[in-house]
Amino acid sequence: MLPSAASESRTSGVLWVAAGAALWGTDTVLRRPLAEVLPPLHIVFYEHLLLAVVVAPILIRQRSFLRKITLKEWWAVLGVAWIGSALATLLFTYSVRSGNPTTAVLLQKLQPVFAIALARGLLGERWHSTFPAVAAVSLGGAYLISFGGQDPWDPFSHLNAVASLLALGAAAGWGSATILGRVIAPKIPFHLLTGLRIVCALPVLTLAVLPQSIAVPSRTNLPPLIALALIPGFAGLLLYYRGLRETPASQATLAELAFPATAAVLNWVVLGAGATALQILGFAVVWSSIFYLRQKL
Repeated sequence: MLPSAASESRTSGVLWVAAGAALWGTDTVLRRPLAEVLPPLHIVFYEHLLLAVVVAPILIRQRSFLRKITLKEWWAVLGVAWIGSALATLLFTYSVRSGNPTTAVLLQKLQPVFAIALARGLLGERWHSTFPAVAAVSLGGAYLISFGGQDPWDPFSHLNAVASLLALGAAAGWGSATILGRVIAPKIPFHLLTGLRIVCALPVLTLAVLPQSIAVPSRTNLPPLIALALIPGFAGLLLYYRGLRETPASQATLAELAFPATAAVLNWVVLGAGATALQILGFAVVWSSIFYLRQKL
């Protein structure tokens, strides 16, 4: 029997989400040089400021649709922007600053756990019988990608109370943003939703950055800053929301693990970081899980 159009759309949705998350993986290579000359919060602020200019034409063209968005949907949009783009990013940034960065990276891996639990509890999603095992294997693969280059148990020796709470808050925030995004993605055009997430996050980031002495990027910093905004920021979110409207949140959050997989490859190729057998195994496990989910939707 040929698959239905709806089924085919859902299976391709997982790959759209994974493609968007894969573009997020370019973030590390682009952000690292900027982090040496600009505070992290300022980078996030300028990134959203540039993106607001990029998405302004979308919002102008879609202004008639804006009037169709209900109050409940607006709250979901603001939740995605304030929790996902602003609050979670800030919590993760301060987690890195207040403790060993390993703590932040380690506990950020729990994001899918929060998203899966919320998808089950709030959205009532039902899973294929093999999904829990696939989820556990995917998380293990993501862990190996990040920490397979060292003693796999070493990250647990660097846990710091304050940094851990901040990182857990970031993971919960990003997981919640996945759920809220899933709620509104089928109701709002994906390009408009991308623009709204960016523009609605900007006021919060502006309030966060104003008390500080604002560092102005130089001419040499503008090209990587623009690339950061356009590639993992704009293009990544476009592809992500294109897929999320057709993909259950529990599957989407696992497809998002393409993010660390791509980041690892760029670290190996561009930054010259070596890859161990465990990291390569983790990379294979993550992508195999994504394609498995595509078949089981």
